[in-house]
Amino acid sequence: MSNTTTAERGAVIITGAAHGIGSAYADRLSSDGYPIVIADLDEAGAKAKAEALIADGGRALAVRADISKEEDVQALVDAAVAEFGTITGLVNNAAVFSVVPMSRAPYDEIGLDEWDLMMRVNLRGTWQMCKAVAPHMAKNGYGKIVNISSGTALKGSASRIHYVTSKAGILGFTKTLAREVGADGIRVNCIAPGSTLSEENASEKDIEYRKSRVGDRALGRVQMPEDLSGAVSFFISPDSDFVTGQTLVVDGGSCMH
Repeated sequence: MSNTTTAERGAVIITGAAHGIGSAYADRLSSDGYPIVIADLDEAGAKAKAEALIADGGRALAVRADISKEEDVQALVDAAVAEFGTITGLVNNAAVFSVVPMSRAPYDEIGLDEWDLMMRVNLRGTWQMCKAVAPHMAKNGYGKIVNISSGTALKGSASRIHYVTSKAGILGFTKTLAREVGADGIRVNCIAPGSTLSEENASEKDIEYRKSRVGDRALGRVQMPEDLSGAVSFFISPDSDFVTGQTLVVDGGSCMH
């Protein structure tokens, strides 16, 4: 399959791609030549992002989707197939974190509803997306799934135990799914980003917080969304065709494993 062109391979679905890091993934993969499906709760933002990619010469489709809802996930995948014919890649980027905010509180002060929402979106949503996309990839004998975890899952991070737990689950999910779908030609890998200045129109407070996370990095600067784009591009591209079940930490050398 390594000689198949990106056009023949079909679309890449990116969840949570209207803003922030997901938007940077969309920019990079569109420039790599893939049709992009922008999936997001923010329908207007998704449409604006798709229009920007098209204006830049790319192919794109915007779909409003709540990945915690099975019917939304299926409608998203159906729309992608109807528009572009095949699905080559999936980037499971959507999560409760900033755009859908989370509490930063001790473990015993997090409410049950927020815990359940975190797991429903970050874990179940990823699982549902993979279930819906994998049959289309298996039909073609080729596919790339990139799950987004977090460096906090490897190091621990106080006052957000529900988020860290959900992202730790993604690590095991990635390895297990990779073993289950490898025979179908589907590769499943994971990226664990460090603290990233992903806020649009970041406030001085946001910037100062991100600067405070630089101290333990070998590369001592603030991490930007574009710092993650190359890793996603690699895992979607033919260059990673013999790589599966792996987690790549992209954090400037904060967590080395």
